Amino acid sequence: MKTNPPARRAPRLAALAAALSLCACAGPGIKPEALNAGPLPAEPATVQSQQDWLGRLPFADRQDFEDAERGRIAGLEQPQIRSADGRVAWDAQAYAFESGDEAPATVNPSLWRQARLNNVSGLFKVTERVYQIRGLDLANMTIVEGDNGIIVIDPLLSAETARAGLDLYYRHRPARPVSAVVYTHSHIDHFGGVRGVISEDDVKAGRVQVIAPSGFMEEAISENVLAGTAMSRRAQYMYGALLPKGATGQVDAGLGKGLSRGTVTLIAPSLLIEKPVETRRIDGVDIEFQLTPGTEAPAEMNLYFPQMRTLCIAENAVRTQHNLLTLRGAKVRDAKQWSYYLDETLARYGARSDVLLGQHHWPTWGRERINRLLADQRDMYAYLNDQTLRLMNQGYTPMEIAERLHKLPEPLASQWYARDYYGSISHNVRAVYQRYLGFYDGNPANLNPLPPVETARRTIAWMGGADAVLAKAREAYRQGDYRWVAQIGNQLVFAEPENQAARQLQAAALEQLGYQSENSTWRNAYLSGAQELRKGVAVPPTQGAASADLVKALTVPMFFDFLSVRLNADKAGGKAMRINWVFPDLDQRYAMTLNNSALTYRADAAHAAPTATITLRKPVLNAVFSGRTKPGDAIRSGQMQVTGDQQALAALFGMLDSFTPSFNIVTPAAR
Repeated sequence: MKTNPPARRAPRLAALAAALSLCACAGPGIKPEALNAGPLPAEPATVQSQQDWLGRLPFADRQDFEDAERGRIAGLEQPQIRSADGRVAWDAQAYAFESGDEAPATVNPSLWRQARLNNVSGLFKVTERVYQIRGLDLANMTIVEGDNGIIVIDPLLSAETARAGLDLYYRHRPARPVSAVVYTHSHIDHFGGVRGVISEDDVKAGRVQVIAPSGFMEEAISENVLAGTAMSRRAQYMYGALLPKGATGQVDAGLGKGLSRGTVTLIAPSLLIEKPVETRRIDGVDIEFQLTPGTEAPAEMNLYFPQMRTLCIAENAVRTQHNLLTLRGAKVRDAKQWSYYLDETLARYGARSDVLLGQHHWPTWGRERINRLLADQRDMYAYLNDQTLRLMNQGYTPMEIAERLHKLPEPLASQWYARDYYGSISHNVRAVYQRYLGFYDGNPANLNPLPPVETARRTIAWMGGADAVLAKAREAYRQGDYRWVAQIGNQLVFAEPENQAARQLQAAALEQLGYQSENSTWRNAYLSGAQELRKGVAVPPTQGAASADLVKALTVPMFFDFLSVRLNADKAGGKAMRINWVFPDLDQRYAMTLNNSALTYRADAAHAAPTATITLRKPVLNAVFSGRTKPGDAIRSGQMQVTGDQQALAALFGMLDSFTPSFNIVTPAAR
């Protein structure tokens, strides 16, 4: 069943022109000295900026809206999904405010268009035997019908949303069992919901295969372990997790609406794809797997279905420019390698594909359009890589390159799937610079600058003090120079964190930049910063203990690496310790050494004269690591045996820091 999409029109110039007129009647906008707790309306300069956007891009092109609606069988019959403890895991109805075609003055018209497209949700038929669940999480869940069961590709981020998606499919298609699950790559929004569609018993009994690219488990687990707390905090800004949904808050995440908040799970693959290209028959369906390591994820693969002439591009080509360095933080991706694999995909499958589907956004139909999209995205990453290197070799610094390469060449720049909704030219070219040359721009003045607070205090003092700087910044705000106000306002806030006038002005400038941003992650970051300047850092509601599946999947070396990161060097100063760890269930042993405020270990080794020897099974380590069991309780219960110095383990744990993902970002850290 296909529903007819409601009539939609391109955002009209008249609507924004009227808004501009209304703001202009009020004079030079909101007076900064009278700023309140916000959010504030769009200033005249912002409204004008939004109007200018309407002349830059082909808003009359409605092909994406037709494609997003094509094949729709049913909408989300359960828009609000809750976890077992009553928490809301997903709330699609929170985005009902995006029904209007005209963009509010507080949202960039291009981003509003993307947000509305990402809001088209439900169960869709892509082609014969191929279906998608869209709009139930950041990613899509694809379902391919086999001879006896179904193949689920990427079971979303949370078990609750994956289960709801599968139930939606079953309400409209035969309720056949899941015969295989495929993880296209190692990012958590593509595997975290697996227990919502299968059980581990099914895999152990051989009823279900779990298929993933080579290196999947190592990459899926390791990426966020050592810097996980910092990444989690930065992700709050990137995805606008603590922002209210609305026209002055979070409207989208570029790749989809946002992240679900359900139960994250993991079942290890039973079959790894290890050859560059290999074909397997799964439940009567031929699948040609193409490994694309080092592209959008360290472990990733595309899937080609020759019987359906359908290409699943994983996350290697999406309806936006992607990140080379995500704002939450990660290793820099290789734009040249990404471009290379897209070209290989184009050459191998371009002439044989009638449908291209991705694990975000909506599909593309028709060979000509598929080939154009793949070629354009190939060229986009090649351009970003090569032109950054060209300017690097001419001596330009990262921000100078970002200013010079602010726009892709035409006609690529006018393609909706090359716009900056998730990644952006500005931070992608800086990522390329970082990949090749690192953080240092070559200027010795930047080798050892003063830290942020000291720099801010001296800068503000040299400029005549806070009152003088605040007056000048207010005038710049009236003139719509928000980028500069945000920059100098940051100095004011770091110099005088309790200066409420400075905080309110800085928040207002960030807010206007957020309203103007085409990039969803930039908008979310700007608006999150504004909110925290006004209200302080919010401690997010507890999500319970760490995911049991992810903790279980950590290797012993990963645990030890994380312990070494938590070691407080000051507390460990002057102390030395040698600990042998023995894991009988794994038949593994490790020799750990504390010396020079560094914690190191050696596998398959033991100290001849240890301070202590600790014997335990891996599940006990999991329980201790996740906080479900205290080390002392494990010792008293006999789950952990300590020989030698009985206090050694307590002493070691006493030297470890605990991390809380609520540290300051837009204000100085509390010291």
